[in-house]
Amino acid sequence: MNFNLSQIPVRTQQPRTSGLTMVMDKGLSINEVHNFMSVGRPHVDIVKLGFGTSFVTPNLREKIEVYHSYNMPIYFGGTLFEAFLIRNQFEDYISVCKDYGIKYMEVSDGSISIPHAEKCGYIEKLTQYGTVLSEVGSKDAAHIIPPYKWIELMRAELEAGSSYVIAEAREAGNVGIYRGSGEVREGLVQEILTQIPEEKIIWEAPQKAQQLYFLELIGCNVNLGNIAPHEILALEAMRIGLRGDTFELYLNKL
Repeated sequence: MNFNLSQIPVRTQQPRTSGLTMVMDKGLSINEVHNFMSVGRPHVDIVKLGFGTSFVTPNLREKIEVYHSYNMPIYFGGTLFEAFLIRNQFEDYISVCKDYGIKYMEVSDGSISIPHAEKCGYIEKLTQYGTVLSEVGSKDAAHIIPPYKWIELMRAELEAGSSYVIAEAREAGNVGIYRGSGEVREGLVQEILTQIPEEKIIWEAPQKAQQLYFLELIGCNVNLGNIAPHEILALEAMRIGLRGDTFELYLNKL
């Protein structure tokens, strides 16, 4: 850090297993990736090439190589996995990940219906090729999953081999663990935390108010996802009490 300040909470150090920040790249250029990494690398742990953008990204291989040159783990959005799966191209998905040197894979069922035992089977298979993240929750706002079911699904997916379960929110933060307004479904979140270890959950939290909620609930080392690249320093400052929203969170408490 650039200055000596007391009463700053201790952040986990990279390579982290908790306190993760997952960024969603929805179309950065190669030059923008360099610029982003020059500022954000110390504070970013995983980058997701959002939904199916990797299919239409020019110079995709070069872009991935730039991320890898910064030792940044990256993965294709779960929507791409689902796009392969619904076309009966699961083995092709594995081949693509191998070809592009992708060692992280997301298994999701937010856009298509997959029997849960089958989903867990895909998780188990993909652990042979890298680190698996699995997403729980539907992108359909009308599909409300009760808390006990979230817990059941998350537990089963961790047991199948997922390193982390991702709590669905979409890029806008208005489904899954949130209401359409973006408000946190607090009862759901708190019930999940009674059964699933907090360090195993990545909470998608694209909105500042959502990030603040989880920082106040769990602490500075909560795992947060779907963060915009330009919000990295702002989030890191908020994590450690150097933004107005969290300014007094740690004062005289450390």
